[in-house]
Amino acid sequence: MPVGFFDSGLGGLCILEAFKKACPHESTVYIADSANCPYGNKSAEEIIRLAEACTAELLERRCKMIVVACNTATAAAIDVLRDRHRDVPFIGIEPAVKPAALRSKSGVVGVLATAGTFNGRLYRETKARFAKGVTVIASVADEFVSLVERGETSSHRAETIVRAKVEPLLAAGADHIVLGCTHFPHLRPLIEKVSAGRADVIDSSEAVAQQARRVLARCGMLASESATPVHEFIRKVHTRQCAVRMV
Repeated sequence: MPVGFFDSGLGGLCILEAFKKACPHESTVYIADSANCPYGNKSAEEIIRLAEACTAELLERRCKMIVVACNTATAAAIDVLRDRHRDVPFIGIEPAVKPAALRSKSGVVGVLATAGTFNGRLYRETKARFAKGVTVIASVADEFVSLVERGETSSHRAETIVRAKVEPLLAAGADHIVLGCTHFPHLRPLIEKVSAGRADVIDSSEAVAQQARRVLARCGMLASESATPVHEFIRKVHTRQCAVRMV
């Protein structure tokens, strides 16, 4: 039985790759819902509907666990998904505000995310719990999602857009910048170029992969070390979808 992943598009592939390194014997199914990308500007009700559709498709493929590889979908839908599918473990994503706040020496942390993530319960609760005494500057960067979906991660235009979001955080004294959307690690080289050593860039891909592994182990669901993994990639594009199956 595979582990399922879904995101509004290609962003969650960074989570998938981290998971494949942490759990090399696990088969996976990844759904990129590019037909409905981005999720960040949609209502919570619409995101829940889309998340449920992706979940249903993954369950049809007998996925034993589902990773909601999207910060916005986690914020809006994971509580609903867990309530509706109580026999399925769900792993969600939240911005790495905690490690950034604990490591910050300047007392200022910047967070790049979509509006949907900032409006979600998980972000608010994490910030309130772990960022006391630390100034957290939220910067809505929905434009980053479109750049990644188009594969535009190293162009002059992409650098201009990234610089416009990152420079104000640096000017405000942020010494850590949290990537609060799974699309954003694909722009990490540009973000680090703009930061030029003035701030550490943090994303949660590895932490999520390790948590997924812990949950599989706790539930007795880890694949055998003799298993040959199969990886399926499904990209939804408007009224059609394409699937690629890889061993």
